[in-house]
Amino acid sequence: MPELPALNIVMEESLFNNLVWAWILLALIIFPFQFFTTAPYGRHTRRGWGPMMDNRLGWMFMELVSLLGFAWFFLSGDTSSEINWYFFVCWMIHYVNRTFIFPFRTKTKGKRIPIAVVLMAVVFNSGNGFINGYYFGHLKDYEISWIYDTRFWIGAVLFWGGFIINQHSDNILISLRNGGLEYKIPFGGLFRWVSCANHFGEIIQWIGFAVMTWSLPALSFAVWTATNLIPRAISHHRWYNLHFPEYPKDRKALFPKLL
Repeated sequence: MPELPALNIVMEESLFNNLVWAWILLALIIFPFQFFTTAPYGRHTRRGWGPMMDNRLGWMFMELVSLLGFAWFFLSGDTSSEINWYFFVCWMIHYVNRTFIFPFRTKTKGKRIPIAVVLMAVVFNSGNGFINGYYFGHLKDYEISWIYDTRFWIGAVLFWGGFIINQHSDNILISLRNGGLEYKIPFGGLFRWVSCANHFGEIIQWIGFAVMTWSLPALSFAVWTATNLIPRAISHHRWYNLHFPEYPKDRKALFPKLL
């Protein structure tokens, strides 16, 4: 593989950590406001957010930033740790699916997404890709002995378990479309207990990544994932109950029996 040009960004770890803590604080500040304003895409799409673009291309563009950003900052480093490369593979598997596979499986041809939403996602994914890619490529080399640490295995189980839940739930949602754009009530899997099983899986997945790597950058991603998806799941749950009088009354929005 040809070497990437040397990266000009050199950052002290203490400065980097302060930056990540500020990034986490920003997520927590934004969190309560998301309960009052639901991002206008998917079932919540509405006018008043400026120009629109094709939903699939918008999704692909905003996820591609995270894939390429993480890869660039990771590969421009000099890590030789097999564990770091394993984390790289975990990230790539998720984002290759999110960028090149998921958008074209969604059966949403003809749907539109506000360009403003895409650009906001690009800003987040740029920061997230940098923070995690730079950390694993430049600042931290895991010893091979890390695979014997309990945190590694607990995190790996959560990461891949969340990934499987997310994929299975997406498959259920996609199968409901049958070529149409109308929404239907999902059944099966964790949809037996919650309205947003796919979001539940993604939150568990990135909590797992944070535990598996035991790192501040991965923790920041888990915090951002939760603070974005919890309000959205509640909005989805409210939407289902509003549009389907027969919607199962015992379902929660995101966490079985809790929320």
